[in-house]
Amino acid sequence: MVTDLDLARLRRCVELAAAARNRGDHPFGSLLVTADGRTIEAMNTVVTRSDPTGHAETNLVRLAAEALPADVLATSTLYTSTEPCAMCAGAIYWSGIARVVYALAEDGLADIVVEQEGVPTMRLPCREVFARGGRPVAVAGPADLPEAIAVHDHFWG
Repeated sequence: MVTDLDLARLRRCVELAAAARNRGDHPFGSLLVTADGRTIEAMNTVVTRSDPTGHAETNLVRLAAEALPADVLATSTLYTSTEPCAMCAGAIYWSGIARVVYALAEDGLADIVVEQEGVPTMRLPCREVFARGGRPVAVAGPADLPEAIAVHDHFWG
């Protein structure tokens, strides 16, 4: 279930996605909130760092893992403007993060983006990736947030 507080945090993710887009990166943004309210934010850096793994969620997992111990990650929630791809879901799983909340669903993104730089999108919902693991990851989403779709308008050509 996506709560009103979750929606507010997802709106911040969309703001981060817009900032990434404005600097020339793909429009994705994420944040992590610990149980005691600490927040870490990240944006997509695929273009500006020439790194195909520079998705907002993988960047966030790296930052969070450097800054927080495993027991804190295990009680944290990762929020993201768009459902994590298979790569990002794997990073989230291995980080130990307990919960994921997203706005735009993977299939909704696939309707917008057929391919990225000539590579077809991967249609694999994060719930399917997490279901293959040995620990639970709670997932809430998609959230009805029109701005999570709008941030992609006219970006993907």
